Amino acid sequence: MLAIIVTTLLASLIINIIIKKIQLPTIIGYILTGTAIAYGFNLHDVVSNHDLKEIAEFGVVFLMFTIGLEFSLAHLKRMRNEVFVAGTLQIVITTIIVYLIGYYLFKLDQNSSFIISLVIALSSTAIVLKLLNENGEINRRHGQRSLGILIMQDIAVIPILLIIGFMSSKNGNISTVLIEMAWSAAILLSILWVFGKYLLEPFFTQIIKTNSDELFVGSVLFLAIGASYVAHYFGFSYSLGAFIAGMLIAETKYKYQAEADLIPFRDLLLGIFFITVGMQIDVVSLVSQFHIVLLLLIGVMGLKFAIIFSILKFNESKRVSLKTALSLLQIGEFSLAILELARSSDLIAKPYSQVMIATIVLSMIATPIILKHLTQLTDLFTKNEEMEAENSIDSDEMHGHTIILGFGEFGRNVARLLKDRGEFYLAIENNLNTFHAIERMGEPALFGNAMKKEVLKKANIHYAKYVIIAIDNSSKLYHVCQVVQQFVHSSKIIVKVHSVHEKNIIAELGITNIMVENEIMSDQVLGLIR
Repeated sequence: MLAIIVTTLLASLIINIIIKKIQLPTIIGYILTGTAIAYGFNLHDVVSNHDLKEIAEFGVVFLMFTIGLEFSLAHLKRMRNEVFVAGTLQIVITTIIVYLIGYYLFKLDQNSSFIISLVIALSSTAIVLKLLNENGEINRRHGQRSLGILIMQDIAVIPILLIIGFMSSKNGNISTVLIEMAWSAAILLSILWVFGKYLLEPFFTQIIKTNSDELFVGSVLFLAIGASYVAHYFGFSYSLGAFIAGMLIAETKYKYQAEADLIPFRDLLLGIFFITVGMQIDVVSLVSQFHIVLLLLIGVMGLKFAIIFSILKFNESKRVSLKTALSLLQIGEFSLAILELARSSDLIAKPYSQVMIATIVLSMIATPIILKHLTQLTDLFTKNEEMEAENSIDSDEMHGHTIILGFGEFGRNVARLLKDRGEFYLAIENNLNTFHAIERMGEPALFGNAMKKEVLKKANIHYAKYVIIAIDNSSKLYHVCQVVQQFVHSSKIIVKVHSVHEKNIIAELGITNIMVENEIMSDQVLGLIR
């Protein structure tokens, strides 16, 4: 096992280095790694291992948790049209059309036609949301439309699995199961709501007071995994519980720091997930039936594109409808689980399932390439005057603002002067008492660690006019300056230090706007003496 792990790590590094050189996403590299390792070590049976699948699924769990952090309950309410109308229509219409094509045109049996129609109706949450997040397009109109439909698809996995269970069982009362599911949903939502409403804020407050980074990370992991487990216990998907937990934390001031701390775990487990996807590719079947798989792939992607575009075009611009349809034309990771369950229950013949698995994986591989060239593909069908329709939903994005890192006496004085001049500023602070003081003053602030890139991104640091670093902790000052330099030019960075020694250290980074506190005080004293 150790040899397999080491080889997998080495293979993923080498393949992803090559992949990045030709400017393709690492998702493709992970999938190819899985295929290579599966054949190199003859591990095709390993990927069917239940424990491995559950570990890999937690990449999707953490992805949905971080997505939930972006959306409060009020935000989800505003998205009800995307989730419950567009999402439901897409699933129902796709399922009906594919079923009719499979049963009447290709003469498949009823069970196979129905299973394949459910499989094709779902898109890839893991790939689409990961790439939209990385590209900064999750908050654009097409990103929101894609997210809404994907949320509905994730919810739909629950009844789909129930339906397959009924199809494979000779006995069972559907009304009894539906009542049990309704009760389970009510209990699950009640537990998570009560915890989020009354316990979450005090819980985080006590964690922050310990001033321990590892305890904060541990608490975030506990909430993400704990909510997933509770959801799974009541018969729902892991990712749905994680999404709800993320939405609850989004109502608190700790959302940005939580997201920044969880991202490394999310990305690592997503890599494992995509490696397991690659392990399921049967290269022999793919080569022997490549013409069938290719035709099926083109047909499926074309059909899903037409359906999603038609649904959205009723109340959305052509450009946004095109981008959303192009983003969701692949088949998703949950479809693999549905196929496996159907195959083990003898609801679909093995040759059909192998062809579908190959089609699913190829659609996943094609998706990063499509999303990378999303704008260029859309430009082929739309005019320039429609481009404004895809702007971000949030109209209050910060541009030309000043970011203040550290809100001690120096930071407060700078903030007061900026406010007097009518210039907008945003403070970033990870000391809870100081953050509460800023809140009481009614000043704009984010709670988070300035050394975390995700926290800085939330402050729109790319578009900042200046970044003023006034952190009293000299051991962290150098590292914060290094991180900030990755986003803005050194000429926009102003640093306050205590001594000339600290100034010389910071100057090594190429930063020239450095103010020495002791020198300023000395100049003021000399001014009084004169």
